Amino acid sequence: MREEADSEHNGGIPMDKKAVRGWIWYDWANSAFATTMLAAVMPVYYESVAGSGLEGNLAQAYWANTQSIAMLLVALLSPLAGAAADLSRSKLRFLMAFTIIGAVPSSLMAFAGEGDWMLASILLVLGIVGFSTGNTFYDALLRDGVPEAERHSVSAKGYAYGYAGGGVLLAVNLAMILMWDRLGFPSKTAATQTVFATVGVWWLLFALPLFTRWKEERGGSAAAGSGSLTVLRAAGASFGRLAQSLRSLKRYPELLKYMAAFWFFNDGISTVIVMATIYGAGIGIGSNELIMALLVTQFVGLPATLLFGRLVAHFGAKRMLGGSLLVYLGIVVLGYFMTSALHFFALAFLVGLVQGGSQAAARSLYARLVPVGRSGEWFGFLALSSKFTSILGPLIFSITATLTGSSRLAILSVAAFFVIGYALLQLVDFGKGERQAGAEAHGDAAAKDGGSFTI
Repeated sequence: MREEADSEHNGGIPMDKKAVRGWIWYDWANSAFATTMLAAVMPVYYESVAGSGLEGNLAQAYWANTQSIAMLLVALLSPLAGAAADLSRSKLRFLMAFTIIGAVPSSLMAFAGEGDWMLASILLVLGIVGFSTGNTFYDALLRDGVPEAERHSVSAKGYAYGYAGGGVLLAVNLAMILMWDRLGFPSKTAATQTVFATVGVWWLLFALPLFTRWKEERGGSAAAGSGSLTVLRAAGASFGRLAQSLRSLKRYPELLKYMAAFWFFNDGISTVIVMATIYGAGIGIGSNELIMALLVTQFVGLPATLLFGRLVAHFGAKRMLGGSLLVYLGIVVLGYFMTSALHFFALAFLVGLVQGGSQAAARSLYARLVPVGRSGEWFGFLALSSKFTSILGPLIFSITATLTGSSRLAILSVAAFFVIGYALLQLVDFGKGERQAGAEAHGDAAAKDGGSFTI
């Protein structure tokens, strides 16, 4: 029950502090999927156990294909999810449903044994769909229940809790795998399968504060508009808005250049995240070392992101983002030559230094270029378009690995995303882009042809 003592009002939106704490804890909850299932444990298990009967580098290629298929499904579901989030007064129910869709397959991964790569792939696709699509409703709750003045602070706390929660469970999981015999497991494989079970349980357990504390107000008009036919129509309208946004891009050339850069470097970053561990396993680095290295990334990431923010204030977001892309380019090139666990630890440390900061800088730069008064439309456009383009990185990795038979060449192919993204970023004039974004609102047509501004 909502307590007035724990509520604040700002701009007419009540903020229930207990409910907001539940919202923050959900990031702690679902980050376990990102760390254990996507980045650390599952890639190694997929390559060495579930895909053990596959020849050559097929396990790595199939893992990449699984990522592409999952993101394609997420991209196709996004308009439906977004329409449902806009129309329904029961966003929490949608989030609960997708949490179950993600958490249950994660725990069921415990039944995927040696050679069960197909079962593992299906469960992983379901997990990614639940994780990524559920976040649509999770983000929508922030807009509904937190005043605008408080959103950045609350969102940042959720981000920090996500780093911590994912790292804590990953540390527990690593202990389970390293000390499997002392903990009473019959084998290391059995311990790893139990690790997967903990991810779903952890996700559901720490989601409970949000599910039990968040209260949604409902009205007759919302209920009338929440039917499946209405949602489908709204999804169709969202595709219409997508086409409208595409047509209007010609009025914002700097925004278009930046979006093109974002599509490339964001795809490169996401590909590094989901492919790094299985690539390391494929070239012979031990599973324990791989997981420990990803734990390093997790705990380096939080302070490094805070430091990155301070450096942005001093050097500018464009310079810092460009520098982080060069670091990523170096990571990929060095990954081609990687031969030992020590090398992987060093690369994991470098990823931790730039991962959170680069993503934060990318979002803030995009916010400078979106047309005034249309931020919701354009952030939605970026989210949907980047989901479609995120299919390409794992797909290129898979095609390269299949055609050449070399995972080293496959990881090197990801360098192209950073090279192209960096080059396009240098072409963006953010001062001019800001004037283009504000020209429509202020009726200043001359601003579209404004002079250069160097950051």
